[in-house]
Amino acid sequence: MDQLFDVSLFNSMLRIVTPILLAALGGAICARVGLFNVGLEGLVLVGAFSAILGNHLLGNVWLAIIFAILCVMLFSLIFAYISINLRANVIVVGISMNFLAAGLTTFCLRAIFDVKGAYYDKNMMGLPKWDIPVIKDIPVLGGIVSGHSPLVYLAFFAAILMQIYLFKTVSGFRLRAAGENPVAAQSLGIPVRRIQYGAVLMSGVLCGLAGAQLSLGQVTMFTEGMTAGRGFIALVATMLGQSNPIGVVASSLLFGFMDAFSIRLQGFALPAQFTQMLPYIVTLVAMFFFKDRSYLKDAQRANGSSR
Repeated sequence: MDQLFDVSLFNSMLRIVTPILLAALGGAICARVGLFNVGLEGLVLVGAFSAILGNHLLGNVWLAIIFAILCVMLFSLIFAYISINLRANVIVVGISMNFLAAGLTTFCLRAIFDVKGAYYDKNMMGLPKWDIPVIKDIPVLGGIVSGHSPLVYLAFFAAILMQIYLFKTVSGFRLRAAGENPVAAQSLGIPVRRIQYGAVLMSGVLCGLAGAQLSLGQVTMFTEGMTAGRGFIALVATMLGQSNPIGVVASSLLFGFMDAFSIRLQGFALPAQFTQMLPYIVTLVAMFFFKDRSYLKDAQRANGSSR
């Protein structure tokens, strides 16, 4: 039992949960303005590829992260324009974005790097690991919390900031009003469309960071479809957390733990196919039990009635 649940398991959990948490926060802010962003998977995938491409072109990991953020923001504008201006079905648009991202990254991988399947450069520098002073010397806690990339800490800090913004600021109240009752918000002079665009762009920023963590903070390479469903898991984490940042953190930690636990089980002579299924089984179970407790349904209903 000690071999199953040790410090390294929870350390890897924090590393694995970061892309899911960042993408889930992006989905939560979209849900708060009445947009059900199914395209999180595609946004994270574009972010992962853009981070590698930026690192290759610019030779600096921090500039690569900025490059990834900008690319995903531009990509998310497609979702925003079609969903907000053209008023297309957000589910269809999101699924289309996922397919577009998968095809676009595969094409660019072959067109730019002239490789198939994966790109890896042994000279490419990944994200540094930060050791937190004082905390790193604390038994158990130091081994879990310290020694991660900056984006791991940024993800949890972003959740706290989003919680304060949504529930403690005037701007946050207006954003929530734009999603909960767009007609009433517009009658009060709140620029609903502008707020929705801002939310989608912020979602792009968070998904760009998620992709950068995936390709630069964990493996320092890009492979086709490397998100492997993390965007959809992030979507479930958004629903399970009721689009509340603290709830999203809790649900993301659950999925991150199951992902890390499934990897750990592979060392105990269990079939790899079984262990790889665990995170997705937990996702399906969570969707089944919490299918009627989603803030997204209310947001969609209110947004739909405004149209």
